[in-house]
Order: sequence, then structure tokens, then C-alpha cells
Amino acid sequence: MNDPSTPEPRLAVAAVVVDAERLLLIRRGRAPQVGKWSLPGGRVEPGETLAEAVSREVLEETGIEVVPGDLVGWADRRDHEWHYVILDFAAVPALSVTDPVAGDDAAEAAWFPLAELGELQLVDGLRAWLVEHDVLPNGL
Repeated sequence: MNDPSTPEPRLAVAAVVVDAERLLLIRRGRAPQVGKWSLPGGRVEPGETLAEAVSREVLEETGIEVVPGDLVGWADRRDHEWHYVILDFAAVPALSVTDPVAGDDAAEAAWFPLAELGELQLVDGLRAWLVEHDVLPNGL
């Protein structure tokens, strides 16, 4: 049964870009969870394939071109104002790896060694998701 006060789900994508034991992350510049680190990604635009959306979002937020790969997993994130179903894809840099440059709604973008992710303030649920999907070893 539809509840008119419940936000409609929006489809989004994110990229799990790992290179040389480093993960590409962005610091969120807008709500929700402003100031926390997250995977680069965002909404799928009308007419886009999922792969196109992954490539576009990573480029817009980090300046890095990627080649999307397989689906790693998904996340269902919601509160009283928003609801996103996020499909998370593996991706690799398309060219030689460069330093990311934050753009679009990312306040910062950076590569982080996997071993140092425990020190970062990640968006809610991301650390557990990374462990569950074997991106991070359990305990980090």
C-alpha cells in the first residue's frame, strides 16, 4: 500500500574503485550526511544505462575516467525525506591513475589506503557494506 508521505525510491549508482590497495572516495558536500566520506556516485538520469551513469558520476565528482565492471552489491538508504536504491559497481581507472579533483556535489575527493579507512568518518553503513562485500577485510 502506498503511503503519500513516504518518498518515492530513486535509482542511484556508485563506484567501488580500488587501485593499488587504495579506494577512491568523495567527501559529501550536500545532504544527506554532509562532510562524511562516501563512494562516488549519484542518481541515474533518464536515458542513461547504469554503466553510463557510473562513468558520468565518477568523472563529475572526481575528475577520473573509469570503466565500470560487475555489480558488487546494492544498498537501500532512506529517511523521512529521501529514499535511494543504490547499485554499487566495481570500476577501474580508464587511464593512468591521477589525483582526483572534487567536482559537482563532492567537497573533496581522494584515494585512501584500504588499511586507513578505519580512521575516516564514512557515511552510515558504508564500512559494514565494504566488509560484507569483501572490499575491506573484517576488523578495519
